[in-house]
Amino acid sequence: MIEVSRVMPARPERVYAVLADGWSYAGWVVGNAHIRNVDASWPAEGSRIHHKAGLWPLQVPDVSTVTAVAPGRMIELAARLWVLGRARVRITLTSEGEHGTRVTMAEEAVSGPASHLPTSVQALVLKPRNAEALARLADIVVNRGPRQGA
Repeated sequence: MIEVSRVMPARPERVYAVLADGWSYAGWVVGNAHIRNVDASWPAEGSRIHHKAGLWPLQVPDVSTVTAVAPGRMIELAARLWVLGRARVRITLTSEGEHGTRVTMAEEAVSGPASHLPTSVQALVLKPRNAEALARLADIVVNRGPRQGA
């Protein structure tokens, strides 16, 4: 899996609260556009975010599904790489100091044309895209108002 990480000045509970808000994904996931619906059980295993992927006007309806979850520590998704296939994305939270969290985003193409590309080629696209996603996530984590339990 291709990994990027970023330390955020917030406790893991606060970061996870954003991840647990499926409606926030269009605000930080690069390439994810309009959220159409979020299953009421999100982020339970098997729950889904219904969204559009791609750039307007070339957006396609899509669904991302939780394949594994450890509340407060990790969420793993099956996501589309637009026309390039499907990917597995794992976001892991690790305490960093007293008030920080290291957020690691790991992604790999698991089907379709992208899965046949060498990891080094996939990394040319995924590393910068996912670094930007973590920067956007950090902005939401740091700047949104207080949430219960976070």
